Amino acid sequence: MSSVSIRNLKITFGALNVLETLNLEIAEGEFIVLLGPSGCGKSTLLNAIAGLLDITDGQIWINGRNVTWSEPHDRGIGMVFQSYALYPRLTVEGNLSFGLKMAGTPKAEIARRVADAARILQLEPLLKRQPAQLSGGQRQRVAIGRALVRDANVLLFDEPLSNLDAKLRTELRVEIKRLHKSLGSTMIFVTHDQVEALTLADRVAVMHNGVIQQFATPKEIYQRPINRFVASFVGSPQMNFLTGTIHRRDEASLFRLTDGTEIDLTGYQFRLPVEDRQPATLGIRPEQAQLQPSSNHAAPLKALFTIEEPMGPDTLLWGTVAGETFSIRISADQVAVIGEECQVHVNIAHTSLFDEAGERL
Repeated sequence: MSSVSIRNLKITFGALNVLETLNLEIAEGEFIVLLGPSGCGKSTLLNAIAGLLDITDGQIWINGRNVTWSEPHDRGIGMVFQSYALYPRLTVEGNLSFGLKMAGTPKAEIARRVADAARILQLEPLLKRQPAQLSGGQRQRVAIGRALVRDANVLLFDEPLSNLDAKLRTELRVEIKRLHKSLGSTMIFVTHDQVEALTLADRVAVMHNGVIQQFATPKEIYQRPINRFVASFVGSPQMNFLTGTIHRRDEASLFRLTDGTEIDLTGYQFRLPVEDRQPATLGIRPEQAQLQPSSNHAAPLKALFTIEEPMGPDTLLWGTVAGETFSIRISADQVAVIGEECQVHVNIAHTSLFDEAGERL
């Protein structure tokens, strides 16, 4: 097991700043996911940790050792790429052992490591097969095994599930989580898939334009996004956003929508001071609004739903509130009101308020 420390990392390509003054501390045995849209710098950061990319400034420490300018094979890391990159003429056993043979590892040690990796990844029945005889999920397990046999301090995953179909992605995601629990290794996983991030990670680093926007547990990322970008990127369907203004009345605060509807903000925990008549955006996740009122819900909002989207155990309703797109998630056995104005009730304590700059209030 190992810890990873990224200190004031800067990477530029010509005049383009890809990563600027990036800091990240990863504890021993943590499963960290780098999440963000394409081009946000997450794979660049992973490649820098692996030593596959020269950095412009800063330091990279692994297991208490400065490896900033060390070669990849000297960093104590194992890497799993998006493509399987298996040797087609070698068996599974040959693919697992090839790197160790090239490094001059004794035969008995190679056999032990290959046997251990095959057992952990359930590859024992496949050791004599060639890659062409394997499914996509089996090939990716072999690629993971090739990283495991190196006895690496840190395992790096660069979107390893993106080439698999939905069923295989789910199956292998569970296997990777089980692998982390059994090994206790430090793992850093790059993805643009929020489901992978929220289900796998101990902590998620949400990245945008080369900057870590928020680094927190999946629960905190989802329930208390630090800014509007995180709020909109994490969650499917994405968070609803209603524009309006905050009004102060004595000790109370109200949020007034553009159609004049007022929402009592009692129960909302502000992290920044607010002013009277301050423009703001109210973020409401689809499951935070319900058709039926309850004791902890705010005043009702007028909604008009025009589309019903059955999702199996629940149903998504799409429509508008105060002229803005709005969706809610209801149970499949609830009766939807389509084409007629109705009321939705919001649990205000779980919502998010953002200022004009997009920062959480």
